[in-house]
Formats: sequence, structure tokens, C-alpha cells
Amino acid sequence: MEMFDTLWNFILYAGDFVLHIDVHLFELVEKYGLWIYAILFVIIFCETGLVITPFLPGDSLLFAAGVTAGAGLMGYFEVMGIMLAAGIAGDAVNYCIGRHVGPPIFARENRFIKKEHLLKAHHFYEVHGGKAIILARFIPIVRTFAPFVAGIALMCPTTFFVFNVAGCILWVGSLVSAGYFLGNLPWVRENFSIIVYAIIIISVLPVAIEFIRARMDHKKKAAKSAEGPENE
Repeated sequence: MEMFDTLWNFILYAGDFVLHIDVHLFELVEKYGLWIYAILFVIIFCETGLVITPFLPGDSLLFAAGVTAGAGLMGYFEVMGIMLAAGIAGDAVNYCIGRHVGPPIFARENRFIKKEHLLKAHHFYEVHGGKAIILARFIPIVRTFAPFVAGIALMCPTTFFVFNVAGCILWVGSLVSAGYFLGNLPWVRENFSIIVYAIIIISVLPVAIEFIRARMDHKKKAAKSAEGPENE
């Protein structure tokens, strides 16, 4: 029971951290000073580089970091540089892990890696090809698994590097800049939690649409299979 309470409290804290990440980030800057850059690097690196940590904040953290830079508590170019380095390095490590682990990972269940997430990322990669590495940057969960799947698929390292860098520049540049230039407007500050919700929903929307589409296609195929023998 005590373990359950601890886990529940952690979930509540994690949810509060994501929804009020700007406030928490301000507190962390005041508490750790320049070490905040190292903290940001580790979070983004783990979120993009380790397949077991897709739950870490990515989009909202980039936006909040931009807001913090806009408030003068961090440097804009320093934040951009740190986030770009973390995102590019994270995907590169993830790709290398996938390339060395290989296809056997799909053959069995793993307590740390959800097979359904791998399959979704693999399908996303098959549909969009190399540009999936860029598109995946803006989709939570898929963002973490796409480079891993690209490694398993033995995507050309040079091609992956180009898509990796391009995607990271677009992802980090857009969200950090949005936070920097818009984050300190009164209406944004007053509705920051709503904006974070919107960022999360917009980020997850492509996955939800793809899931619904896949379910509908599956039902159609099942219906056709059921009608087949009768028509014959």
C-alpha cells in the first residue's frame, strides 16, 4: 500500500511538473544557476535517446525553456545550443542502440519497452520513410522510438544524420523560439497550463488519427473477410 501511495504521489508530481513546468523551471534556475543547462541537456537527451524514457517532457520543456530565456533567466542561444546538442546526440545514440540490438527485439515482450510502441513507430517509419525522423520529432512516444526503429532497419548512417540534424533544428528552433517570443505575453502567462495542454494534444493528435485510421481499416478488412465466404 505504501508503494502504491508513493507511485501515485510521483505521478501527481510528474503531472504537476509538466502542466506548471514554467514555474518549476524558474525555481530550478534560481536553485541551480548554470547547472540548469546540464539538467535540461540530460532530460532532452534521455527523452530522445533512451527507449525506456518516452514519458519525459519534450515539447513542453522546450517551450518552457524558451519562456525562461525570454524572462532573462537563461540565454536564448545557450538554450538553443544545449537543446540542439541533446536532441541530436539523443537520436544518434538511440539509432546506434537500435542498429546493434537488431530485429530480435520485435520477437519478444520486454518489461521496459512496450512492443506496441515499437510497432507504431515501425509502421510510421514504413509509411513516411526517411522523413519520418523529421516528422517524429513533433510526436511524443514516436519521437523516442523512431530513431531506434531506423537503427533496426539499418537506415544509412549518413542519411539518418542529415534527417536527425534537420528534424532537431526544426523541433528545437520552433518550440524554443515560440516560448522566447510569445511566452512572456500577458495572455500566455495567464493561460500557460492551457497552452501546455494544447501543445500535448496537438503533438499527440497525429498518433490518435493514425490509430483511428488503422482501427477503421482493420474493421473494414475484417468485414470483407466475413462477407467473402457468403458471397462465394
